Amino acid sequence: MGAGHDHSHAPASCDNAFAVGIALNLSFVGIEAFYGWKIDSLALLADAGHNLSDVAGLVLAWGGALAGNLKPNLRHTYGWKKGSILAAFANALLLLVAMGALGWEAAGRLLSPESKVVNEGVTIMVVAGIGIVVNTATALLFMRGREHDLNIRGAFLHMAADALVSAGVVVAGALTLWMGWVWLDPVVSLMIATVIVWGTWSLFRQSLHLLFDGVPDGIDPQAVHDYLSGLPGVLSVPDLHIWALDTKQAAMTAHLVMPDGNANDAFLQDIAETLHERFEITHSTVQVVRQPSSTACASWEKRLDGITPQSTAATR
Repeated sequence: MGAGHDHSHAPASCDNAFAVGIALNLSFVGIEAFYGWKIDSLALLADAGHNLSDVAGLVLAWGGALAGNLKPNLRHTYGWKKGSILAAFANALLLLVAMGALGWEAAGRLLSPESKVVNEGVTIMVVAGIGIVVNTATALLFMRGREHDLNIRGAFLHMAADALVSAGVVVAGALTLWMGWVWLDPVVSLMIATVIVWGTWSLFRQSLHLLFDGVPDGIDPQAVHDYLSGLPGVLSVPDLHIWALDTKQAAMTAHLVMPDGNANDAFLQDIAETLHERFEITHSTVQVVRQPSSTACASWEKRLDGITPQSTAATR
Protein backbone atom coordinates (compact mmCIF):
# COMPACT_ATOMS: atom_id res chain seq x y z
CA MET A 1 0.00 0.00 0.00
CA GLY A 2 1.46 3.36 -0.88
CA ALA A 3 0.68 7.01 -1.35
CA GLY A 4 2.21 9.83 -3.30
CA HIS A 5 1.93 13.54 -2.80
CA ASP A 6 2.83 16.48 -4.99
CA HIS A 7 2.35 19.84 -3.37
CA SER A 8 4.38 22.65 -4.90
CA HIS A 9 4.38 26.32 -4.02
CA ALA A 10 6.51 27.74 -6.80
CA PRO A 11 7.21 31.48 -6.39
CA ALA A 12 6.15 33.99 -8.99
CA SER A 13 8.30 34.11 -12.10
CA CYS A 14 11.64 35.85 -11.70
CA ASP A 15 12.14 36.25 -15.44
CA ASN A 16 11.86 40.05 -15.28
CA ALA A 17 14.27 40.24 -12.34
CA PHE A 18 16.85 38.13 -14.19
CA ALA A 19 16.49 40.14 -17.41
CA VAL A 20 16.78 43.52 -15.69
CA GLY A 21 19.64 42.34 -13.47
CA ILE A 22 21.62 41.00 -16.41
CA ALA A 23 21.09 44.19 -18.44
CA LEU A 24 22.12 46.46 -15.55
CA ASN A 25 25.24 44.48 -14.69
CA LEU A 26 26.33 44.00 -18.30
CA SER A 27 26.14 47.76 -18.86
CA PHE A 28 28.11 48.42 -15.71
CA VAL A 29 30.76 45.84 -16.66
CA GLY A 30 31.42 47.80 -19.86
CA ILE A 31 31.76 51.09 -17.98
CA GLU A 32 33.97 49.65 -15.25
CA ALA A 33 36.24 47.71 -17.63
CA PHE A 34 36.74 50.76 -19.86
CA TYR A 35 37.78 53.07 -17.06
CA GLY A 36 39.80 50.38 -15.31
CA TRP A 37 41.78 49.88 -18.53
CA LYS A 38 42.08 53.61 -19.13
CA ILE A 39 43.60 54.41 -15.75
CA ASP A 40 45.28 51.01 -15.18
CA SER A 41 43.26 50.27 -12.02
CA LEU A 42 43.42 46.63 -11.00
CA ALA A 43 40.67 47.21 -8.47
CA LEU A 44 38.27 48.39 -11.18
CA LEU A 45 39.33 45.71 -13.66
CA ALA A 46 39.02 43.06 -10.96
CA ASP A 47 35.57 44.22 -9.98
CA ALA A 48 34.57 44.37 -13.66
CA GLY A 49 35.72 40.76 -14.06
CA HIS A 50 33.78 39.76 -11.00
CA ASN A 51 30.65 41.55 -12.23
CA LEU A 52 31.05 39.79 -15.58
CA SER A 53 31.11 36.47 -13.75
CA ASP A 54 27.97 37.63 -11.95
CA VAL A 55 26.32 38.20 -15.32
CA ALA A 56 27.28 34.66 -16.29
CA GLY A 57 25.97 33.49 -12.93
CA LEU A 58 22.65 35.25 -13.48
CA VAL A 59 22.40 33.67 -16.93
CA LEU A 60 23.10 30.24 -15.43
CA ALA A 61 20.58 30.80 -12.64
CA TRP A 62 17.96 31.95 -15.13
CA GLY A 63 18.64 28.92 -17.31
CA GLY A 64 18.33 26.64 -14.30
CA ALA A 65 15.01 28.22 -13.33
CA LEU A 66 13.71 27.84 -16.88
CA ALA A 67 14.85 24.20 -17.01
CA GLY A 68 12.90 23.53 -13.83
CA ASN A 69 9.71 24.59 -15.61
CA LEU A 70 10.07 21.99 -18.36
CA LYS A 71 7.40 19.31 -18.17
CA PRO A 72 8.30 15.77 -17.04
CA ASN A 73 8.34 12.97 -19.60
CA LEU A 74 8.77 9.21 -19.60
CA ARG A 75 12.57 9.51 -19.56
CA HIS A 76 12.71 12.38 -17.05
CA THR A 77 9.87 11.69 -14.64
CA TYR A 78 10.76 14.64 -12.39
CA GLY A 79 11.43 16.92 -15.33
CA TRP A 80 14.62 18.99 -15.31
CA LYS A 81 14.27 20.41 -11.81
CA LYS A 82 17.90 19.72 -10.86
CA GLY A 83 18.90 22.36 -13.41
CA SER A 84 18.63 25.01 -10.69
CA ILE A 85 20.99 23.05 -8.41
CA LEU A 86 23.47 22.59 -11.25
CA ALA A 87 23.25 26.33 -12.02
CA ALA A 88 23.92 27.24 -8.39
CA PHE A 89 26.95 24.92 -8.32
CA ALA A 90 28.32 26.27 -11.63
CA ASN A 91 27.78 29.81 -10.38
CA ALA A 92 29.73 29.14 -7.18
CA LEU A 93 32.52 27.34 -9.02
CA LEU A 94 32.81 30.18 -11.52
CA LEU A 95 33.16 32.73 -8.74
CA LEU A 96 35.77 30.71 -6.86
CA VAL A 97 37.91 30.31 -9.99
CA ALA A 98 37.57 33.99 -10.87
CA MET A 99 38.56 35.07 -7.37
CA GLY A 100 41.55 32.73 -7.40
CA ALA A 101 42.79 34.40 -10.60
CA LEU A 102 42.14 37.81 -9.08
CA GLY A 103 44.09 36.99 -5.93
CA TRP A 104 47.06 35.75 -7.96
CA GLU A 105 47.16 38.91 -10.09
CA ALA A 106 46.72 41.19 -7.08
CA ALA A 107 49.57 39.50 -5.21
CA GLY A 108 51.86 40.03 -8.20
CA ARG A 109 50.84 43.67 -8.50
CA LEU A 110 51.38 44.20 -4.78
CA LEU A 111 54.96 42.91 -5.05
CA SER A 112 55.68 45.06 -8.11
CA PRO A 113 53.37 48.11 -7.99
CA GLU A 114 53.11 49.95 -11.29
CA SER A 115 49.94 51.94 -11.35
CA LYS A 116 48.70 55.33 -12.50
CA VAL A 117 45.77 55.35 -10.12
CA VAL A 118 47.41 57.82 -7.72
CA ASN A 119 46.08 60.63 -9.92
CA GLU A 120 42.83 58.89 -10.88
CA GLY A 121 41.20 58.46 -7.49
CA VAL A 122 38.16 60.52 -8.48
CA THR A 123 37.51 58.31 -11.52
CA ILE A 124 37.72 55.17 -9.39
CA MET A 125 35.33 56.63 -6.84
CA VAL A 126 32.75 57.72 -9.43
CA VAL A 127 32.78 54.40 -11.31
CA ALA A 128 32.60 52.35 -8.11
CA GLY A 129 29.82 54.64 -6.87
CA ILE A 130 27.79 53.69 -9.94
CA GLY A 131 28.49 50.08 -9.01
CA ILE A 132 26.96 50.58 -5.56
CA VAL A 133 23.72 51.77 -7.17
CA VAL A 134 23.63 49.03 -9.82
CA ASN A 135 24.44 46.17 -7.43
CA THR A 136 22.03 47.37 -4.75
CA ALA A 137 19.23 47.71 -7.29
CA THR A 138 19.94 44.22 -8.63
CA ALA A 139 20.04 42.72 -5.13
CA LEU A 140 16.64 44.22 -4.37
CA LEU A 141 15.23 42.45 -7.45
CA PHE A 142 16.05 39.09 -5.85
CA MET A 143 15.04 39.91 -2.28
CA ARG A 144 11.73 38.10 -2.66
CA GLY A 145 12.02 34.33 -2.72
CA ARG A 146 15.61 34.16 -1.46
CA GLU A 147 14.64 32.34 1.75
CA HIS A 148 13.34 29.22 -0.01
CA ASP A 149 15.41 29.02 -3.19
CA LEU A 150 19.18 28.44 -3.20
CA ASN A 151 19.36 29.77 -6.76
CA ILE A 152 17.66 33.06 -5.90
CA ARG A 153 19.56 33.36 -2.62
CA GLY A 154 22.85 32.97 -4.48
CA ALA A 155 21.94 35.79 -6.85
CA PHE A 156 20.84 38.02 -3.96
CA LEU A 157 23.96 37.40 -1.86
CA HIS A 158 26.29 38.05 -4.79
CA MET A 159 24.66 41.34 -5.65
CA ALA A 160 24.57 42.48 -2.02
CA ALA A 161 28.24 41.54 -1.58
CA ASP A 162 29.12 43.43 -4.76
CA ALA A 163 27.49 46.57 -3.39
CA LEU A 164 29.72 46.32 -0.31
CA VAL A 165 32.78 45.62 -2.47
CA SER A 166 32.08 48.69 -4.61
CA ALA A 167 31.86 50.72 -1.42
CA GLY A 168 35.33 49.41 -0.53
CA VAL A 169 36.65 50.51 -3.91
CA VAL A 170 35.28 54.02 -3.26
CA VAL A 171 37.19 54.14 0.02
CA ALA A 172 40.37 52.91 -1.72
CA GLY A 173 40.02 55.61 -4.37
CA ALA A 174 39.64 58.31 -1.74
CA LEU A 175 42.69 57.16 0.22
CA THR A 176 44.77 56.76 -2.94
CA LEU A 177 43.91 60.31 -3.97
CA TRP A 178 44.58 61.69 -0.53
CA MET A 179 47.64 59.71 0.57
CA GLY A 180 49.14 58.52 -2.73
CA TRP A 181 49.13 54.90 -1.57
CA VAL A 182 49.76 52.97 -4.81
CA TRP A 183 49.80 49.67 -2.91
CA LEU A 184 46.21 50.16 -1.79
CA ASP A 185 44.74 49.19 -5.18
CA PRO A 186 45.97 45.55 -5.12
CA VAL A 187 45.22 45.32 -1.40
CA VAL A 188 41.59 46.24 -2.09
CA SER A 189 41.59 43.61 -4.85
CA LEU A 190 42.73 40.96 -2.37
CA MET A 191 40.03 42.09 0.02
CA ILE A 192 37.46 41.78 -2.78
CA ALA A 193 38.61 38.21 -3.45
CA THR A 194 38.45 37.31 0.25
CA VAL A 195 34.95 38.73 0.71
CA ILE A 196 33.58 36.95 -2.36
CA VAL A 197 35.19 33.60 -1.54
CA TRP A 198 33.84 33.82 2.01
CA GLY A 199 30.33 34.55 0.75
CA THR A 200 30.48 31.96 -2.03
CA TRP A 201 31.76 28.97 -0.06
CA SER A 202 28.39 28.24 1.54
CA LEU A 203 26.69 28.30 -1.86
CA PHE A 204 29.35 25.94 -3.26
CA ARG A 205 29.06 23.53 -0.34
CA GLN A 206 25.26 23.43 -0.34
CA SER A 207 24.89 23.05 -4.10
CA LEU A 208 27.49 20.25 -4.22
CA HIS A 209 25.70 18.53 -1.34
CA LEU A 210 22.38 18.68 -3.18
CA LEU A 211 23.93 17.45 -6.44
CA PHE A 212 24.80 14.23 -4.63
CA ASP A 213 21.21 13.88 -3.37
CA GLY A 214 22.05 15.12 0.11
CA VAL A 215 19.30 16.02 2.53
CA PRO A 216 18.56 19.78 2.24
CA ASP A 217 19.99 21.78 5.15
CA GLY A 218 16.55 22.90 6.32
CA ILE A 219 15.35 19.33 6.92
CA ASP A 220 16.39 17.24 9.94
CA PRO A 221 16.27 13.59 8.74
CA GLN A 222 16.27 12.27 12.30
CA ALA A 223 13.23 14.39 13.13
CA VAL A 224 11.43 13.04 10.04
CA HIS A 225 12.30 9.47 11.09
CA ASP A 226 11.08 10.13 14.64
CA TYR A 227 7.78 11.51 13.33
CA LEU A 228 7.14 8.52 11.07
CA SER A 229 8.20 5.90 13.63
CA GLY A 230 5.94 7.53 16.23
CA LEU A 231 2.79 7.16 14.15
CA PRO A 232 0.10 4.82 15.55
CA GLY A 233 0.68 1.22 14.49
CA VAL A 234 4.16 1.82 13.04
CA LEU A 235 6.70 -0.70 14.33
CA SER A 236 9.74 0.68 12.48
CA VAL A 237 10.89 2.76 9.52
CA PRO A 238 13.66 0.64 7.97
CA ASP A 239 13.95 2.54 4.71
CA LEU A 240 13.90 6.34 4.50
CA HIS A 241 15.32 8.57 1.75
CA ILE A 242 15.18 12.37 1.52
CA TRP A 243 16.69 14.41 -1.30
CA ALA A 244 16.32 17.70 -3.16
CA LEU A 245 14.38 17.87 -6.42
CA ASP A 246 15.65 21.40 -7.04
CA THR A 247 16.75 24.39 -4.98
CA LYS A 248 13.34 24.79 -3.34
CA GLN A 249 11.58 21.40 -3.35
CA ALA A 250 12.39 18.17 -1.50
CA ALA A 251 11.20 14.59 -1.98
CA MET A 252 10.99 11.62 0.37
CA THR A 253 10.28 7.89 0.17
CA ALA A 254 9.79 5.66 3.18
CA HIS A 255 8.74 2.13 4.19
CA LEU A 256 6.53 1.91 7.27
CA VAL A 257 6.42 -1.50 8.95
CA MET A 258 2.84 -1.91 10.25
CA PRO A 259 2.13 -5.52 11.28
CA ASP A 260 -1.62 -4.85 11.46
CA GLY A 261 -1.61 -3.06 8.10
CA ASN A 262 -4.09 -0.44 9.29
CA ALA A 263 -3.34 2.39 6.86
CA ASN A 264 -6.28 3.92 5.02
CA ASP A 265 -6.28 6.85 2.58
CA ALA A 266 -6.93 9.41 5.33
CA PHE A 267 -3.92 8.11 7.30
CA LEU A 268 -1.62 8.42 4.28
CA GLN A 269 -2.99 11.83 3.29
CA ASP A 270 -2.36 13.13 6.81
CA ILE A 271 1.26 11.95 6.61
CA ALA A 272 1.77 13.75 3.30
CA GLU A 273 0.27 17.00 4.61
CA THR A 274 2.28 16.87 7.85
CA LEU A 275 5.53 16.20 5.99
CA HIS A 276 4.85 19.23 3.81
CA GLU A 277 3.79 21.60 6.58
CA ARG A 278 6.31 20.55 9.24
CA PHE A 279 9.35 19.59 7.16
CA GLU A 280 8.72 21.31 3.79
CA ILE A 281 8.87 17.98 1.95
CA THR A 282 6.76 18.67 -1.13
CA HIS A 283 6.83 15.22 -2.76
CA SER A 284 6.40 12.18 -0.50
CA THR A 285 5.79 8.51 -1.19
CA VAL A 286 5.04 6.15 1.69
CA GLN A 287 4.86 2.37 1.35
CA VAL A 288 3.21 0.37 4.13
CA VAL A 289 4.43 -3.21 4.65
CA ARG A 290 3.62 -5.85 7.28
CA GLN A 291 7.27 -6.83 7.65
CA PRO A 292 10.60 -5.39 6.45
CA SER A 293 11.52 -6.32 2.89
CA SER A 294 14.67 -8.36 2.43
CA THR A 295 15.46 -6.29 -0.66
CA ALA A 296 15.22 -2.92 1.10
CA CYS A 297 18.22 -0.65 1.40
CA ALA A 298 20.37 -0.63 4.51
CA SER A 299 18.30 0.08 7.60
CA TRP A 300 18.09 3.56 9.06
CA GLU A 301 20.04 2.47 12.13
CA LYS A 302 22.85 0.96 10.04
CA ARG A 303 23.11 4.10 7.94
CA LEU A 304 23.51 6.17 11.11
CA ASP A 305 26.12 3.81 12.58
CA GLY A 306 29.34 5.70 13.20
CA ILE A 307 27.81 9.03 12.17
CA THR A 308 27.33 11.90 14.57
CA PRO A 309 23.73 12.97 13.95
CA GLN A 310 22.49 16.51 13.67
CA SER A 311 20.07 17.97 16.17
CA THR A 312 17.28 15.43 16.61
CA ALA A 313 14.71 17.71 18.19
CA ALA A 314 11.44 17.03 16.38
CA THR A 315 9.01 19.87 16.05
CA ARG A 316 6.08 18.24 17.77
